[in-house]
Amino acid sequence: MVKSTAENLSPTRVKLDVEVPFEDLKPRLDQAYKTVANQIQVPGFRKGKVPARLIDQRVGRGYVVETAVNEGLNDYYQEALTQTETTPMARPEVEVTSMPGVDGEAEGPLKFSVEVDIRPEVELPDYKGLKVTVEPAAASEEDEQKALDELRSRFGTLKTVERPAAKDDFVTITLTATVGDEQVDHAEDLSYQVGAGTMLDGMDEALEGLSAGEDAVFETVLAGGDHSGEKATVKVTLGGVKERELPEADDDFAQLASEFDTIDELKADLKEKAAEGAVTGQGVEARDKVLEELVKLVEVPVPDSVVNEQIEQHFSQQGHSEGDDHDTAEHRAEVESNAREAFRNEIILDKVADAEEVGVDQGELIEYIISTSQQYGMDPNQFAQMLDQAGQVPMIMGEVRRRKALAKVLEYAVVTDTAGKAVDLTAFVTPGGEDSAASADSADSADSADSADSAPSADSPAEAEKAPAKKAPAKKAPAKKAPAKTAAAAKSEAEGSADAEEATAKKAPAKKAPAKKAPAKTAAAKSATTKAPAKTAAAQKAEAEADGGEKAPAKKAPAKKAPAKAAAAKKAPATSADKAADTAE
Repeated sequence: MVKSTAENLSPTRVKLDVEVPFEDLKPRLDQAYKTVANQIQVPGFRKGKVPARLIDQRVGRGYVVETAVNEGLNDYYQEALTQTETTPMARPEVEVTSMPGVDGEAEGPLKFSVEVDIRPEVELPDYKGLKVTVEPAAASEEDEQKALDELRSRFGTLKTVERPAAKDDFVTITLTATVGDEQVDHAEDLSYQVGAGTMLDGMDEALEGLSAGEDAVFETVLAGGDHSGEKATVKVTLGGVKERELPEADDDFAQLASEFDTIDELKADLKEKAAEGAVTGQGVEARDKVLEELVKLVEVPVPDSVVNEQIEQHFSQQGHSEGDDHDTAEHRAEVESNAREAFRNEIILDKVADAEEVGVDQGELIEYIISTSQQYGMDPNQFAQMLDQAGQVPMIMGEVRRRKALAKVLEYAVVTDTAGKAVDLTAFVTPGGEDSAASADSADSADSADSADSAPSADSPAEAEKAPAKKAPAKKAPAKKAPAKTAAAAKSEAEGSADAEEATAKKAPAKKAPAKKAPAKTAAAKSATTKAPAKTAAAQKAEAEADGGEKAPAKKAPAKKAPAKAAAAKKAPATSADKAADTAE
């Protein structure tokens, strides 16, 4: 039986000393001899029948013992974790200190030590009755008019105009990108809305003020293709300018755009939806402030190795090199801050979930998957399959559980508005309300630049079952991001809403007033001159299959070397990293 002891090196790191008796190692040693016997040929002996003593002479006992150790190391490590009740946060660093017949007695024990980052133990404070103040929930006339104008824009038509391009105009452009003297990309007759920000940095500024037939040259960093991350000179030529002409807000429009017969009925409905949106925005504000107050009450130590891995993976995955315009000291500090904040949030909310005995049922998981799949424009079944294949389902369950825990804290909170009026958030925190325990927008609690890149998975069973490795970094949790438009929707808008020109007569139900946050737009094309947002591993794989090709896997931070004498460890299945949009960019 494996004997193990644990020594706390810090609140987030532990050292395990493990001893495996020779009798427990011997079955694997015997199997190693059989394996080697089938790999070598010795005159006078059939393959697989070479005696152990000859193998020791020709191959060396040390090689056989190392083979046996490598085969059993993961099992011994897992047993040590169980004995010491240790929950690892990352792949451990292993050092074998004694192997029988190599640097120990012939039938002596196998001894090795493990250093690994662990989940810190925190004492949960009294989180019931936290007091926060929020803005009153009131929709202004501007909010109501904005909702009406957005609905009108969906049924607008594009009209060619003879004037310089301005913000929100739809233009036809030709792009040519060069790096040095080499032309690296060229695209003609692209449709783009000025100010959309879905292409290259500097594009919008270059387009504003240009007339049809004119061109402009600007410097930028390419966002895709073989030259991603490189500085390039881009020439943009404007082919034409169109502006969106909105339909008159009258009874005819109400009948065209909604289920209502008059414009007054439509406006009344939009006013009601704007009020509901204001209440939802108030709930989001209260939830975020409650989380801030909760985090202030708990000191959570954060493992540096987990944060460093998050930072390196963020920048390497984005295809940027150290020192370029993206990988700056300020941006690294921002990513680090978000990583630490997200880690603290996870640890605290997991503790709350334990205290409240929060669980996740199948319906809640399905609801989350459906909601997230819609953000990527994917079929829910296909999205669920991708998550399962990537091993992300346990991590997603943890995310939904934390959201429910935060909703519970908000339920206990005392919320008032700036006028001193008590705020009732019952509909916001209970299932069926505007923002139930696992609603899609509850990720705002960790919302800041690159917060998606800073959410390490702390509770996934896959993390606890990782085999000992030589300082390989831990994997990330999936990205938490604001709802994004589907690729089809973004492309339709970028191409100038061609269908809108035909003034379709289809009816569409009135939409709710937009949520507090504007959705991120996805890029319409995949090229060096198109800014492509980060997506989850599942979304990337599904997109690659749809395109009939494969995407390159995300780059990982380089593994660190183990100390001398460390036996090569058996690798465990790697979990998938989930990236969200880099909002800081």
